[in-house]
Amino acid sequence: MAPSLYWWEKETHGGTPVVVKMEHPNNWSMVELESPSEEDFMYPNGAVSKGGRNKNAKQLTWVLLLKAHKAAGCLASIGAAFFSLVSIVRRRVSAGRTDSTDTSEAENPAVKSRFYTFIKVFLALSLIMLGFEMSAYFNGWHFGAPDLQLQYLYTLADPQKVKGVFDSVYSSWVLIRVEYLAPPLQFLINICILLFLIQSVDRLILCLGCFWIKLKDLKPIAKQGLADLESGDGDGYFPMVLVQIPMCNEKEVYQQSIAAVCSLDWPKGRLLIQILDDSDDPTTQLLIKDEVHKWQQNGANIIYRHRVIRDGYKAGNLKSAMGCSYVKDYEFVAIFDADFQPTTDFLQRTVPHFKDNEELGLVQARWSFVNKDENLLTRLQLINLAFHFEVEQQVNGLFLNFFGFNGTAGVWRIKALEESGGWLERTTVEDMDIAVRAHLHGWKFIFLNDVECQCELPESYEAYRKQQHRWHSGPMQLFRLCLPAIIQSKISIWKKANIIFLFFLLRKLILPFYSFTLFCIILPMTMFIPEATLPSWVVCYIPAAMSFLNILPAPKSFPFIVPYLLFENTMSVTKFNAMISGLFQLGSAYEWVVTKKSGRSSEGDLISMVEKEPKHQRGGSESNLEEMRVGKQQEKKKDSRKKKHNRIYTKELALAFLLLTASARSLLSAQGIHFYFLLFQGVSFLLVGLDLIGEQV
Repeated sequence: MAPSLYWWEKETHGGTPVVVKMEHPNNWSMVELESPSEEDFMYPNGAVSKGGRNKNAKQLTWVLLLKAHKAAGCLASIGAAFFSLVSIVRRRVSAGRTDSTDTSEAENPAVKSRFYTFIKVFLALSLIMLGFEMSAYFNGWHFGAPDLQLQYLYTLADPQKVKGVFDSVYSSWVLIRVEYLAPPLQFLINICILLFLIQSVDRLILCLGCFWIKLKDLKPIAKQGLADLESGDGDGYFPMVLVQIPMCNEKEVYQQSIAAVCSLDWPKGRLLIQILDDSDDPTTQLLIKDEVHKWQQNGANIIYRHRVIRDGYKAGNLKSAMGCSYVKDYEFVAIFDADFQPTTDFLQRTVPHFKDNEELGLVQARWSFVNKDENLLTRLQLINLAFHFEVEQQVNGLFLNFFGFNGTAGVWRIKALEESGGWLERTTVEDMDIAVRAHLHGWKFIFLNDVECQCELPESYEAYRKQQHRWHSGPMQLFRLCLPAIIQSKISIWKKANIIFLFFLLRKLILPFYSFTLFCIILPMTMFIPEATLPSWVVCYIPAAMSFLNILPAPKSFPFIVPYLLFENTMSVTKFNAMISGLFQLGSAYEWVVTKKSGRSSEGDLISMVEKEPKHQRGGSESNLEEMRVGKQQEKKKDSRKKKHNRIYTKELALAFLLLTASARSLLSAQGIHFYFLLFQGVSFLLVGLDLIGEQV
């Protein structure tokens, strides 16, 4: 055989040929044949080779039919999944309870209605514009990134070159965009980008400070170690300590918190526990009072207090308790919320820092969480709170001696509380209020990152949403009230600037403002007004880098970095609304809603608590533990019989459709990164709006 003159004839033809027997579209089989030889390709169309073999020409046809069958099956599966999803959404919408019909909602109905109306109008305009832009696209008006130049646009919109009524209308719209809409929008974009960069630099500096702390192993050290505390009442440092547990209708967690504080290792004669019950449910009051009575019989120095006039929420409760005559005998007060479970050595690791340090007013411990892996919502919350304690609180505590009191798991010097004016009911963030006033009076704070106190995270989006509304409306409300006092205070100018610009404006006002405005309003607008551009590094790269920094204190959460980024932008709606309510003193800024608890305390924690109890308090503890177990089982049975409902959040759903509409518009101008961001962010808003994240309520 003569050598081949063509290079393609030297190729070998591999693969596994098959014969497909198909009796029915859903009943087929394959039989493997021998590999084809070069002669099969030299003698096409069924020609007979030198070997005299005749190949089956229908083989390729059957293979193509098989692939078509698989493709049809794949499309059918996708269609079935889509219709199933639509059916689930329809059932949830029909059976769900919308946030607009819930009378227990913390937000002011008038404010919420105005905000929702604004979003609906914006959504309607975007739908109209999408239809208009699609019509223009199919009429030949194609705009890509290189086309968005003023000279080119003026040429396209020249009336002498425009033909037809639609082209005339669209060319006029293009000129309006270029001359009147794009410049102010671009100005707003530049302002938001500047704020975004400032906040990113602030976060980067905090992370560098945390890295320096880890590198140098910096941490507060008490002047008296734990060994001295174990020497007894005569030689150890055991000042008089008051422990307060404010609670309100929290029957799910009262047992575990009372058991935890009654197990604290501290001399009995130097410790008093106050259970400050603000419950308006008679059954809950009776249960808590009975639990206190049991621990009194076991030897614990614990008392029960219930207010008849329940003004001022938590701040009013604490203020009323500090007014008791016996409080003057105590030097320090430790505060725990109802779901917090301090370890037995909590006071031994916190109180010694006050010795020989008369300027110290507060020692704050870190939170840890018993339900951090319960669902996706708790995992995402863990990322935020881990960064807050590991980075923000630790860095500010070591380098500035000031941070916001977390409201619980902290020990205050009672003298610092009294000199700062005590607890005030003027805001819903009484913890931040007292911290700012104490700092203005010269008191210093210490944060202990290695002392942890267990608590619960909200497991439902409804509870988390209400908590975040209070946490973001209160600081703005406080800022209005404290600004004159900050300016007139005698602290240094640097400390005043830190409180005003960093503590309040940058981290409490600017962050929710640009998060919502930039990613939920401006970015969709740039899709319909493409002459104003938002750089890709603002949409993708910088947020990804900031999310990476946020997730460093919780390295096990790295698989959730993308959901975290999307969820934070989704929560910007609630945070922005709350910030506006607090800044302008709207009705919802004064509402206090107790965060719903589930009482997830493991039996192992309770057993270890009993095992570590002092001998003089151990009597009857095993029976109490058994009663707690039986009570928990009965409550679980009751809860299982209760029907849970999902919630439908109208603002989140409206924004979901707005972002999805903008993503469809971005396809017309081939903006890849913007399209994917808008698409996934729209899906994130949709999932949250349908209450598909967290537990149902």
